[in-house]
Order: sequence, then C-alpha cells, then structure tokens
Amino acid sequence: MKVFDLELFDSHYYIKRNTIVEKITFNNRTFYAKFEHVNEALTPLLLKQHLNRQYTIAAPLLENNLTNYLVLEYKGEEYLRFYHLIKHLFKTLDITSYQIYQGKYKETLQVFIEVDQLTLQEADTKLQEISDALRQKLIKKWKCLPLSSLPEAYNIITLPYKKL
Repeated sequence: MKVFDLELFDSHYYIKRNTIVEKITFNNRTFYAKFEHVNEALTPLLLKQHLNRQYTIAAPLLENNLTNYLVLEYKGEEYLRFYHLIKHLFKTLDITSYQIYQGKYKETLQVFIEVDQLTLQEADTKLQEISDALRQKLIKKWKCLPLSSLPEAYNIITLPYKKL
C-alpha cells in the first residue's frame, strides 16, 4: 500500500469505529480497540475517503513480527518545536531516511523512520534510544510504535493526511 512516499504493509487495514469493536487481553492487561481489522487490501477509494476525513484508516506496522518503519507520533501544542527538534536530533544521530507528515489535526505530527526489516525487539530498543534523547529537550507528548508492550492490533498507525 503506497501512501504518499510510504510503502506500508497491505495484507489488511484497520478502520476506526465509534464503538469498541474488540476486547484484547495481552500481558495481563486489557485493551479496548476501536479500530476494526479488515482482511482486505486498501483501495484507492478508501484512501481518498480517509484523506477527505470520511473515515479514519490505519495500517499495520508489523508483519510476521517485522517492521519497515519506526514511528513517532506527537500530539501537542509545541508541534513546531518538535518538528525542528526531530530534524536536529536525526542529524545528530545520523538518521537520514525519514518522512514527516501531519496527522488528522494540525497539532499531530507523524515521523516515519525507514528501517530494513527490524524485529519488534530491535525496533523497541531503537525507539527507546530516540525517545530518551527527545525527553531531554521536550516534555513527553509523543508515542512510539511499534512496541512489544502492545498487542498487534495496537501496533498500527493512522494514515497521514499531509506531507510536511
């Protein structure tokens, strides 16, 4: 599935519903999912409806316990500071292959870091390093995905709305 410059897994997608569609027990925790798993490939029409804000569509970040992207999603009023901080941090960490998008709202930024088939554990470790470096400069208002502490149905990312 190609969304902007991103090549996401296309074996299935998730669509957000107004009610809880699934109760998931994972590592002695209970999660209530509002995203319904649809076992089909995303169509161009659905993508267009997502971009027109008729539906909220999400893509899986994991396939066979491997990921092609590490994602940081920031939601907060200091999104411009986060944007510039990320660019500076990535230059310092020598991360060159990344894309920054705007989420559903102006204050939501999605940073996709391209990686070569990392396992979930390797992704967890890398994301922790990046998150720790960010935490030194900014109050934590971002989430990192994929994480081993979340079930597969939560290791998804809503499709971006606009490339920055």
